[in-house]
Amino acid sequence: MLTGLRLENIALIERLELSFGEGFTVLTGETGAGKSILLDALDALLGGAQGAQGARLLRRGSERGRIEASFALTPPVRAWLDQQQLEAEEDELLISRDWRLQEGRLTSRHRLNGVAISRSQVLDLRPLLLDLTVQGQTQQLARPGQQRRWLDRFAGADQWPLLATAAASWRDWREAAASLAAAQADQTRMEQERQRQEQLLEDLETAGLEDPQERQRLQIEQDRLAHGVRLQEGAMVLIGRLVEGAEAAPSVLDHLAACEQELQQMAVLDPTVLSLAGVCGEALVSLQDLARDLDRYGAALESDPASLADLQERMAQLKALERRHGLELPELIILRDRLREQLAPGALEASLAALEQREHAARCRRDAANAALSTARERAARALESQLMEALRPMGLAQVRFAVAIDPADPGEEGADAVRFLFTANPGQPLAPLAEVASGGEMSRFLLALKTCLAAADPHVTLLFDEIDTGVSGRVSGAMATLLRRLASSRQVFCVTHQPLVAAAAHHHFRVSKVVEAGHTHTRVSQLRDTQERQAELAELAGGDSGEAFSYAGSLLEPVLTSPRSGPRSGPPRGGQPAA
Repeated sequence: MLTGLRLENIALIERLELSFGEGFTVLTGETGAGKSILLDALDALLGGAQGAQGARLLRRGSERGRIEASFALTPPVRAWLDQQQLEAEEDELLISRDWRLQEGRLTSRHRLNGVAISRSQVLDLRPLLLDLTVQGQTQQLARPGQQRRWLDRFAGADQWPLLATAAASWRDWREAAASLAAAQADQTRMEQERQRQEQLLEDLETAGLEDPQERQRLQIEQDRLAHGVRLQEGAMVLIGRLVEGAEAAPSVLDHLAACEQELQQMAVLDPTVLSLAGVCGEALVSLQDLARDLDRYGAALESDPASLADLQERMAQLKALERRHGLELPELIILRDRLREQLAPGALEASLAALEQREHAARCRRDAANAALSTARERAARALESQLMEALRPMGLAQVRFAVAIDPADPGEEGADAVRFLFTANPGQPLAPLAEVASGGEMSRFLLALKTCLAAADPHVTLLFDEIDTGVSGRVSGAMATLLRRLASSRQVFCVTHQPLVAAAAHHHFRVSKVVEAGHTHTRVSQLRDTQERQAELAELAGGDSGEAFSYAGSLLEPVLTSPRSGPRSGPPRGGQPAA
């Protein structure tokens, strides 16, 4: 529940600290005093008041503003904190939002227990803390999917697995359908380009591409053939020096043979030289092998102009292919292989068939999940109709008829149902969409009854009603007061009201007023702790400070005084003081 609220430089409030207790709390005061500013502040704190709205919220002449609220932790909030990997401080959750106006630009920042968090996180947390209802909430009723979400919320935790399954099934189907659509688009594109691709494959097949390194290999072979004469000359020089000698000098082989013979003679005198003779002999054999290899190499270097021409023609062909397609030889081979696979008879058809089968299976799972969800929604709809009728009749709507219509809709992440609330308050009139036919007073009563029915699914959420009783008679406001007080027996409820019957039913009463000091207007909030203070305020709401109004106010308080409620159980955020 909401335990404390602190405002600095917000609207007409320079500084305000309030503490709240459990049960039913009302805020009253004259029109224009700023009663709704407290609810507006909570709305802004939890993600509202963006852009120009935030600028209007900041107190005139101020460059900084702050809203801070403390909440008692509940199991859903603790679970959310764990999911977001945020720390909880004992049993309290402290949320703040700071505004700063600098060089004409307004910025704001959210913090949770002192840690900066994003607006999306705040909006995700908001439904776990507060449910704000304002009079004539027609715009919210008309919001796409809102009535369906209310029905699912009424169905409670039993429906959560069905919603999760429907969402997961729809996402799986969407992925399968997207893959199939992409493949079908590829097929269409390939059919349009098939002739070009077949010609391309023919060109690549004709080229006989096999070796990704063919270009480099051919370059080496070309260089060898182009310089054959010079290479032959080099081989003959080497053979001459190794075998025949040069300039009347003995050859290298003759020198080595003589060295080996000399070492053999020395070994007779000194056996330790025998190993050196062996090394020399091995060198002689190696050079003899080198001479034979050089001879064969020179013989193979015979000039072959025809081979050189063929080789150069092949290199020109490969270069032209690379230039034409903007790809290197290895990439051309990969392209050729891919085209072989794509253009093979039946290859694309087999791939499409597999994707069609996958999409069909995913669609069947999606439709089955949606059907189960629709069945559960039908059950919840009948229960909601019954409970809403029971809640509406005591509030002067004895002849009301209400129905939840569930129509087929395009499948989506929330199923395949379009939910409409149908309503008529007059006998003989057909049911029609609630937002189109309900008057302001009827809408107020309907929203109160609806939130009462939804409350069972959200036992930890604080309910706030902003002038929900506007436009209703005294008898109806009494029924609404009874409903609000009963609702507050299991949760915290706030209500901004002009009705003395509603205000009298509250456990806690705050009065909002405007005061002018030194030419500046301020909003002041006072908690009415004394019975006489409450009686005087109720008399003002009832029509003035006459004796009859004062007596009437006293009679309204008598039932409340016989069932006392404990006061605030915790203070304002971070040591703030109760309002005075």
